[in-house]
Amino acid sequence: MPYLTKRDLSRLGFKSLGDNVRISNRASLYHPERISIGSNVRIDDFAVLSAGEQGIHIGSFVHIAAFCGLFGQERITLNDYSGLSSKVCIYSSSDDYSGNSLTNPTTPDELRKPTVAPVALGRHVIVGAGATILPGVTLADGCAVGAHSLVTKSFDQLSIVAGIPARFVKKRSESLFSLEPAVHV
Repeated sequence: MPYLTKRDLSRLGFKSLGDNVRISNRASLYHPERISIGSNVRIDDFAVLSAGEQGIHIGSFVHIAAFCGLFGQERITLNDYSGLSSKVCIYSSSDDYSGNSLTNPTTPDELRKPTVAPVALGRHVIVGAGATILPGVTLADGCAVGAHSLVTKSFDQLSIVAGIPARFVKKRSESLFSLEPAVHV
């Protein structure tokens, strides 16, 4: 996979950019001036990061796999050691599908009633392929989301969740937290 060079990355004008950041030259980045990225981050082919007014914050040791999408008007946060498997979508805003308002960004704002709320993934959160996370969701440290799940609400630390809508399945092992310092050695 061909990555953007350090020079390419610096020209994009990120809000902040750490060391050892590898972004595919096939990824799409909208409003990079609203995107902050820590160190040791990889963003793969065809990922789309579209930062709204509140921006996107990506911590360190984060992987965003191919075909992922981060979209919305509110802040999206991926904390350290989190990872998105391919085709994960995260939305910090979503149109009202009830029929009581109009939809899509080409419609005048006064005719729309989108849901707008920040999304945050804690440390060591892993999201399985094809999962979707909707506005207002916080996944606490260590959560794991099963493939093709629809996450409509927040979950506590170390929760393994799956389904449509996602439901608690069981607790994840705490041992992953003790492995974190070994990465820095």
